[in-house]
Amino acid sequence: MQPLNLCPPAALRAVRGVLTDIDDTLTADGAIAPEALRALHELRAAGLPVIAITGRPAGWSEPFALAWPVAAIVAENGSVMLRNESGALRRDFSQDEATRSANFARLQACAAEVLARVPGARLATDSPGRLTDIAIDHSEFAHLAPAQIAQACAVMREHGLTATVSSIHINGWIGEHSKWTAAQWAVPTALGLDFDAGDWVYVGDSTNDQLMFERVPLSVGVANIARFVPQLQRLPAYVTDAERGQGFAELAAALLAAHGGSGR
Repeated sequence: MQPLNLCPPAALRAVRGVLTDIDDTLTADGAIAPEALRALHELRAAGLPVIAITGRPAGWSEPFALAWPVAAIVAENGSVMLRNESGALRRDFSQDEATRSANFARLQACAAEVLARVPGARLATDSPGRLTDIAIDHSEFAHLAPAQIAQACAVMREHGLTATVSSIHINGWIGEHSKWTAAQWAVPTALGLDFDAGDWVYVGDSTNDQLMFERVPLSVGVANIARFVPQLQRLPAYVTDAERGQGFAELAAALLAAHGGSGR
C-alpha cells in the first residue's frame, strides 16, 4: 500500500464514481462520521456517484438508503439493493423469492450450530433485519478471538455457506453473490452505465473487501485497515492517513481536487 497522497492526479481524474464499504469506512460504532456525510454530498454535487456495498442487513440499511446522498446501498454482501426513488424506498433482490425461502431454513440451522459449537458466539444485534444471510458478532458488541472467528467460518462452510469476515461481523450466505457481483449489478441498474472496474475507486477496511481490492485497479484502504493487514492476501493500492469516515473524506477531497471541483 502506498500513501493516498502518492496517487497520480490523472488516476483520480479518470474516476467516474466511488464504490465503498460502510462499517468502519464511512462509520464508527454504526454512525456515519460527519466528515464522511459531507463528503458524500460533495461527491454527488460534483457528479461523482457513490454506491455503498455492505454486509449489514437490508433492515439496518434502509433508512440510510433514504437519507444518504448515494445512488444505492447493496446490503447483505450483494443480495439486496436499496434505492431512494423520489423519497420512496425501492428494494431489489439478486435471488428470486423461492430461492430465498428455500435458503432461510438452512441459514437458521447453520446459525444455531455456530452458537452451539463456538464458545462465546452471539448473533449480531442487527440479525432481525437480515433477509438472506446470517451474522455472528466478533467486534461490535461482543469479542471473539481469531481462533473462534476461524471456527465460526468453518461451521458456515460445512453448511455450504460463503463466509466472510468484516470489521465487526462474520457473515454467511448461500449463493454466488459478493461485493464484486454487487458492483456489476448496481452500476448499470442504479446509474444506467456499463460497469468497468477501471472507472471506479473502491474504499474499504477489512478482509471482506479483498475481492474488491483485487479486481478494482484503484482501491483505497482507510487507515484502520492496519488491524487486518496480517490477514489480508490482497492489499489495496493506496491507504489514507486518517481512519474510518475521516479517511473516506480524505479520499473524497483528493478526488474533488483532481476533478477541479466538478464531475467529468
